[in-house]
Amino acid sequence: MVTASAPRTIPQLVREAAKRYHDRPAVVEGEVRLGYRELAERVHETAAAYLAAGVSPGDRVAVWAPNRTEFVLAVLGAQTAGAAVVPLNTRYRGHEAVEILNRSRASALVLADGFLGTAFSRMLRDAAAERSRAGDQGSVPGVPALRTVVDIGAAPDTQIAVPWREFLAAGADIPTAHVEAVADAVTPDDVCDIMFTSGTTGAPKGVMSAHRQTIDVARVWGERAGLGPDDNYAVVNPFFHGFGYKAGMVTSLLFGATVHPVSVFDAEELLRLVESERISVMPGAPTLFTSLLDHPRLGAYDLSSLRYSVAGAATVPHSLFRRMRDELGFEAVTQGYGLTEALVVTISRPGEAPEHVAETTGPAVEGMEVRIVDAEGREVPCGQEGEVLVRGRNVMLGYFEDEEATRRAIDSDGWLHSGDIGRQDEHGCLRITDRLKDMFTVGGFNVYPAEVENVLAAHPHVSASAVVGVPDGRLGSVPFAFVVPRQGCEPEASELVGYCRERLANFKVPRGVRLCEELPRNASGKVLKTELREAAAGE
Repeated sequence: MVTASAPRTIPQLVREAAKRYHDRPAVVEGEVRLGYRELAERVHETAAAYLAAGVSPGDRVAVWAPNRTEFVLAVLGAQTAGAAVVPLNTRYRGHEAVEILNRSRASALVLADGFLGTAFSRMLRDAAAERSRAGDQGSVPGVPALRTVVDIGAAPDTQIAVPWREFLAAGADIPTAHVEAVADAVTPDDVCDIMFTSGTTGAPKGVMSAHRQTIDVARVWGERAGLGPDDNYAVVNPFFHGFGYKAGMVTSLLFGATVHPVSVFDAEELLRLVESERISVMPGAPTLFTSLLDHPRLGAYDLSSLRYSVAGAATVPHSLFRRMRDELGFEAVTQGYGLTEALVVTISRPGEAPEHVAETTGPAVEGMEVRIVDAEGREVPCGQEGEVLVRGRNVMLGYFEDEEATRRAIDSDGWLHSGDIGRQDEHGCLRITDRLKDMFTVGGFNVYPAEVENVLAAHPHVSASAVVGVPDGRLGSVPFAFVVPRQGCEPEASELVGYCRERLANFKVPRGVRLCEELPRNASGKVLKTELREAAAGE
């Protein structure tokens, strides 16, 4: 049980977990089984390696890798060395990674070459070369702040990267006392992580959270889930995402549960993992659970250990919650609401009927408030729709080096304007009904149309474009693009899709393109995306 004296920094968390849980398994991945004391030793070793590589307290360390043991060590080690972690989506292409590395001015990067056949190093080099200038310093020309690249993959690209083992070995000369002194100097208010998220402008913004906030998110979520040392937690949500990282990895370590990283979703392999490791906690996007429920060999596996789940991040069919309980065997299936700027805002209460869980995301968690307001900022009556405003101790510190964007997002009274439309019932339970902004989710990942539109705008044959989300039975929604060609040009739809695929993560790539002479606009010139959604749905 987590007490009032719970750790308030990541270094404290690692140290206290080793004392409290000893040799209980902390991370299990195939043949790798790290107990809590060994995990603490490995984190110390990793922190020493960062210090040996020149990483200083206050620096940023980026991690571009899938869910695996080394990701856990890379993150906790960097935070123990006083750095803030910048996770990168493994679906990013080189241009996206370079943009965030430069915006964050990360001094070190840990990547996993070869994951799903992806050459991260080569993508990084090629994209960075387009920005490089004569005399560029650093490991990668075009990313001037980046001094160290470490590869945890099977075949490191030694042109720019140091293999993981060599990186760790270099830290052996750093005195233990120095590592401990750096870790002890980390404070609860220091920046712990910077999660980059796009906005309506399409430019990525770095959401900063303090150590105390990251740990408090984990505490609130773990208490609501009833998490404890007997739990085996299959973390399918990516570690690079706030949910997999904070409500998955950090929460498990705080409560003494065992983290089982899942790097690639394969329905049969996941069913096998549930049976062999007695998985009890397994949140995920709705597509994960529908894939399990539809698997022809579902009945061949013993799933009786499953206890708790959260299904969210996309439109959830009402029937799914009941099927998760009745067919997969979960004792509790819940919903939650949050956003990168405030990761856990509401969670369903224990014992809720599946029908109620399907209708709402629950009430605000401890330390958080929710208001629903109209266009003039006035609070609306219970049951009426309006914009969801959030306030509380886990709202972000602000956007990294972007005070103007921070002021636009958080008003003078401390309310974060979410851009989501919702309503509250008489019990304070929140239901999200729409997006005030144009953002939509694809398989649990946020897609901001402006980002895709900016990529299309750079194509030499495109004059204007508009991207909308259209319903999809498996992924919730998918992107669809309307494109106005430049005069005298007739680009092929496949050409435009291919152009996007080279520059964007695959979940952002339009599934369809329609060429049109003009985009529908209102009197002020704003594109009428409601009309476009209706048109795209008919494609």
